[in-house]
Amino acid sequence: MQEGTHAMCCQKRGEVISMMCSTKHCTFVISNNHYIHTVAMSSTEQPQPQPLSRYESQKRRDWNTFGQYLKNQSPPVSLSHCNYNHVLDFLRYLDQFGKTKVHLHACIFFGHPSPPAPCACPLRQAWGSLDALIGRLRAAYEEHGGSPDTNPFGGGAIRLYLREVKDCQSKARGIPYNKKKKKKQHHQLRLKATAPTIAKLPFKDFTS
Repeated sequence: MQEGTHAMCCQKRGEVISMMCSTKHCTFVISNNHYIHTVAMSSTEQPQPQPLSRYESQKRRDWNTFGQYLKNQSPPVSLSHCNYNHVLDFLRYLDQFGKTKVHLHACIFFGHPSPPAPCACPLRQAWGSLDALIGRLRAAYEEHGGSPDTNPFGGGAIRLYLREVKDCQSKARGIPYNKKKKKKQHHQLRLKATAPTIAKLPFKDFTS
């Protein structure tokens, strides 16, 4: 049967007419001179999967990048034998692709948040980027069957490394990271203080 053509049979009243096309199975029922049309989707017409969110897409890319990094080791390292040392080496490896200027102690701009001129200090991965990366990899590890108890991305050594990077970059760049945290806590306290007032407002005020 050619695409776009149909085959029809059983045209008596009250009986079912089956119509086949290339992609669908169409059924007609004759009742009181009216056709009732139903369509059954073929197995080839499956619903399209929902697109991944930005976070899920980034998490998948990070997981694939880390897996490729382990394969490139000599000898290659399997995920089942991965430990926190491999994670630390991976974070240091990523520094070569960083875009954040981290001033050395000997640099005249050490601790200067807005240097007036360029310098020869190295570029590194920003602490915030590494912290978010570890969060995604920690989640991906458990989604791929890893146990939370053996998660190499959630160990104390990783948290200590991130804390050291944070302190180092804060001093070198003159950016007090704790200031942002205090602002967030202050904002949360303000929300709690205004919560009773907000709760008394009618619901329609939030949807209008």
